Amino acid sequence: MKKTAILLITITFLLGFSMQSDFLTDQKRFERVRTLIKEKQQTIQNNLSVNNLELENFNLLILVYKDSDEFELYAKTNQETIYKKIKSYEICSRSGQLGPKRKQGDYQVPEGFYYIDRFNPTSNFYLSLGINYPNQSDRKKSKFSNLGGDIYIHGSCVTIGCLPMTNDKIKEIYLYAIHAKNNGQSKIPVYIFPFKMTNQNMNRYKSKYKDNKELIDFWTNLKIGYDKFKSENKELKISFAENGDYKY
Repeated sequence: MKKTAILLITITFLLGFSMQSDFLTDQKRFERVRTLIKEKQQTIQNNLSVNNLELENFNLLILVYKDSDEFELYAKTNQETIYKKIKSYEICSRSGQLGPKRKQGDYQVPEGFYYIDRFNPTSNFYLSLGINYPNQSDRKKSKFSNLGGDIYIHGSCVTIGCLPMTNDKIKEIYLYAIHAKNNGQSKIPVYIFPFKMTNQNMNRYKSKYKDNKELIDFWTNLKIGYDKFKSENKELKISFAENGDYKY
């Protein structure tokens, strides 16, 4: 009985490892992925090397600042816990305004703590990485029945609530994400902030939006996570309060 159980566990582990390590192979079935590997593999490999990282051994984390259209990549080895910034991009278009997404059709880019949950190598917007909006915080805080969805990091430089890049830049971002997932990272964190939530910026935006207590309260909760990441450079362990606030 014990030998049978051990055998089953071993087979399950090997099958899981094989499926995980085959993600890159599966993605290579698509012409756009083969093209971006040919065009961008050396570029990202060189950047990783400069940051003392290897293509076969890194995890990825994404930070976004909406008001300044900044998109930052952080990385670490699989064995480490401390992330460091390795690349910055400019988001090439934006819809909506500052503040979270709360319903279908509001043109808003979400704000909060998410992760990549979909890879689309045949996207209408060239290449797409799906974000798991709405999360539990969004569902608890929204007053609407239809919160919308289909929020992506994608190419083609057009948007209705997404994070668009030029096709040239999405090739790099998509390739980083492919390799991170192929290295065993099942959920690539995506932290989307309205702005760099320094004390100075927070005071400025509190003054600007002083009549919107709900928004200020939401941003105050986000700032706790922002400060924690900036001080520790570690992936945040997120849970959700009954009212939808993030707990860190």
